[in-house]
Amino acid sequence: MKNNIKLMCAASAMLMMASCTDLDVPVESQYTEYPSSEIAQEAKLSDIYYHLRGVMGRRYMEAMALSSDEWVGYSFGSDNYYDAGTYQHATLHCFKPEDATIGWYEDVTAGITKANEAITSMGATSPGAAAARAMRAYFHWVLVDGWGDTPILERQLEEGEEIERKPRAEVAQWIADELEEIIPQLTTDVTENTYGKPTRWMAEALLAKLYINWGVYTAKEAKDYDAATYQNPKLNRVVELCEDIIQSGKFDLTAGAAGHKCKNTYRAKFTPDNGAQIKDFIYAMPYTAANKDGMQYGRPRTWKKGNSGSYYGTTLSKSVGGNFAMTPEASDRFTLPGDLRNEMILGGSTLHVFDPATYAITDEVYKYQDEPVQLTKTIHIVEPEYLAVANDLTGYCQGYRSVKWFVVDEDFKNDRCQSNDVPIFRLADIYLLEAEAIVRGAKTSHHTAQELFNAIRSYNQAPTLQGTPTLQDILDERGRELFDENWRRNDMIRFGTFESEYGVHVKDMKYASFDPQHRIFPIPESVLNKNPKWKQNPGY
Repeated sequence: MKNNIKLMCAASAMLMMASCTDLDVPVESQYTEYPSSEIAQEAKLSDIYYHLRGVMGRRYMEAMALSSDEWVGYSFGSDNYYDAGTYQHATLHCFKPEDATIGWYEDVTAGITKANEAITSMGATSPGAAAARAMRAYFHWVLVDGWGDTPILERQLEEGEEIERKPRAEVAQWIADELEEIIPQLTTDVTENTYGKPTRWMAEALLAKLYINWGVYTAKEAKDYDAATYQNPKLNRVVELCEDIIQSGKFDLTAGAAGHKCKNTYRAKFTPDNGAQIKDFIYAMPYTAANKDGMQYGRPRTWKKGNSGSYYGTTLSKSVGGNFAMTPEASDRFTLPGDLRNEMILGGSTLHVFDPATYAITDEVYKYQDEPVQLTKTIHIVEPEYLAVANDLTGYCQGYRSVKWFVVDEDFKNDRCQSNDVPIFRLADIYLLEAEAIVRGAKTSHHTAQELFNAIRSYNQAPTLQGTPTLQDILDERGRELFDENWRRNDMIRFGTFESEYGVHVKDMKYASFDPQHRIFPIPESVLNKNPKWKQNPGY
């Protein structure tokens, strides 16, 4: 299912130019007239589409997952996965400007530079321009979601030109205007050839995400957003966008997963052979481990001793990290009777081995040194200075794990990379976004909030809800359905739970921060050094 992606990447590599990562350095390579052939334009656009593969495969994930109530990034002491505190700082909301976990700001701006160069060289009215603008809007959204105030980079820069950060609300409005304008121009096709590329539906999903978080993005400062009192004027538009995606008939909650060799139709969406056949995916980042694209979700999530005779059913060729563990709060969400999503959670007194050929769970008990492995739900920190658990078998068993991003050794031996494509927008997410907008006060359209909510429960064989879901119901369901897909931080800020206590992010934990200004990240040191007139974000 991924051969087309490999071919596009090969074409892209032949035409790829060195990109600018300094915000005030123009692209040196310019075309007076770019080749108008479909292959040439596709190659240029492909380089934009997949620009953030490495970031999305690790660092973006770390920032989103660890700062939420899904995961704890602990160490095994000062010299064992402490890594200058980068995982611990995310977990405790005490980010530092030099942290590697948030060091991808310039990678995003490089993508914007590529998009602007493509728009200029291909022509603003060319067929590819709308797609490039969609990617440019997406890259701006990544920046505004993570860092708040950010430049609006809608053209190529002049040599030596100083870049000004714009207020977050102004950038959000610019993104909204861009998307509203280009949505009618984007393709409505959903085929193997459009997989991983911007379509009308990708742009509508992004716009729905922007609008559901409108209060977060338009507050004067990050701390000023109040989830309890904010009245969102964009809710009806959220419903319209979600309904347009649903009513298109292009997507399906189970198609492509039902009938998969992994009989669990939820887990089948995230296996190493996922791809364009998964009709729940509106927009995804494709990965191929053989190309060493950088998808490394399995490495930190796999139990510390899990490479030797792993519960994946094979011996992994490379060691694992084992330094990510689920919070008790996340673990507790996976307790609905019959819920297919429960199967991906590993914990308690008995772990089982999975079949590496079918990804199915077996009856075989997973053992280490002839003893069953037992994971505890709670996490006991023994060295708060390093957010460290004991560097022994007891420490390694702190916290539940997940096999959502299933690892196979054929992939893992390639620098611990994986071939599991990562969805960015899914139909299931759209169902829950529309349900949320209705519960928050939007007018209903084709569906009620209960119907949308229960569609998610039903396909997962979980108990359906009697009556209208509450906002807490929706937040919890998002925590199940979109677990480990980089949305939990975004959701928690919108729902007003980001500063709550969870996992080891508790008030008696050394260095834990509850500053609402930390809803956004500090500007990386490298970016401030290149833009000396910029000020660090408040609270850092």
